[in-house]
Amino acid sequence: MGLKVAKFGGSSVADGIQLAKTKQIVEADKDRRYVVVSAPGKRYDGDSKITDLLYLCRTHIEHNLPYEQVFQVICDRYMAIKVNLGLKVDLQKEFDVMEKNLKEGATADYIASRGEYLNALLAAEYFGYDFVDTAGLIVFDAKGRFLEDETNKRLGEELKKHKNAVLPGFYGSYPDGTIKTFSRGGSDITGAIVARAVKADVYENWTDVSGFLMADPRIVNNPKPIDSLSYKELRELSYMGASVLHEDAIYPARVADIPINIRNTNIPEDAGTMITAEEIVPEDQIITGIAGSKGFIVIGIYKNNMNAERGVLRRILGILDDYGVLAHHLPSGIDTVSVVIEGDSISDRLSELLEDIKGNIKPDYIDVSENISLIATVGCGMASRRGVSAKLFTALAEAGVNIRMIDQGSSEMNIIVGVENADFEASIRAIYGAFVK
Repeated sequence: MGLKVAKFGGSSVADGIQLAKTKQIVEADKDRRYVVVSAPGKRYDGDSKITDLLYLCRTHIEHNLPYEQVFQVICDRYMAIKVNLGLKVDLQKEFDVMEKNLKEGATADYIASRGEYLNALLAAEYFGYDFVDTAGLIVFDAKGRFLEDETNKRLGEELKKHKNAVLPGFYGSYPDGTIKTFSRGGSDITGAIVARAVKADVYENWTDVSGFLMADPRIVNNPKPIDSLSYKELRELSYMGASVLHEDAIYPARVADIPINIRNTNIPEDAGTMITAEEIVPEDQIITGIAGSKGFIVIGIYKNNMNAERGVLRRILGILDDYGVLAHHLPSGIDTVSVVIEGDSISDRLSELLEDIKGNIKPDYIDVSENISLIATVGCGMASRRGVSAKLFTALAEAGVNIRMIDQGSSEMNIIVGVENADFEASIRAIYGAFVK
């Protein structure tokens, strides 16, 4: 199929047994020339991720608490992998450097990055691939902003020197060489960045699930898998809570038009989900998936002749910006606008925010609905299809759900409804049942 970049998540590289599975996967296809690995994740329920332990270790040192026991747990995890796989990497030298830097006040980003760094060293020897550190290749400016073009240039030039390589995910560096981590979904982003730099034909993202499902399996019993979806659909589903792949990880692959294949390390024979720029709409499929999140607040602002008053929306958004609050949706009418925000983003300052809206907008009245869930029904097949909205709203009505808000994008690719948190699961089951047979 051509050049592939394979990224393995924390559960895929949690211990020697999992690394052995990844090696089999890599060796099964000679096109998997570049591999990105995460830090070891949880091996079982109740276990700890290495990254969490590294943060904990630094916190202990910051508060003058004994850190040695936590640090030893970290070292033991890596030593077990080395022994189980019969590797020769000098881990003790790496541990000594880490501990020295910890004591000397190394940044949280540096400490966290060592999880991926050490795992990449082990994986590189085990696979027989070159180890390529991402520090100095994935670069940020002095303010921590990712330098997309410079990174693409540096990575591309370096990886031309290596037929096969393992790279650590999650981090790059500032201009002075100090380690800088990505905020969220770091290893996924790294994989996409590497795929773009080497002009890969496919970016494989290996995890512990066989791609995307049409709904959360904790809510819907045995939901159907999604064989393929577009970048646009993925963005919508990820934004609304589907957690297989963070939406920020899409961008580097999307701009280079590289397909993303979500695969399951534990069931490698599953084809998984293929994500492409092209919108593929099966004739018998109306929706692609359903996703949602709880904990929103809807602020309904009512003012007579609002549509004739210039600058109202700008002033409302300006107030939200002053509070550092993002407006997720703004469904509106002639004399109304509803502002949808995350409850956690305003915390205990909601009353203060409402007073500022009253003072600046001078509405006739404000209606506040808390504990609202947003549910997105997504699919390119919905566009210009008659009866989709009617079927969705009928399903919710028959389930006894009261819809508190409706918002539909101009692309007709998604319909978002707001319901009470208590109706969240029932709403998803009702929508799924109406569209999936």
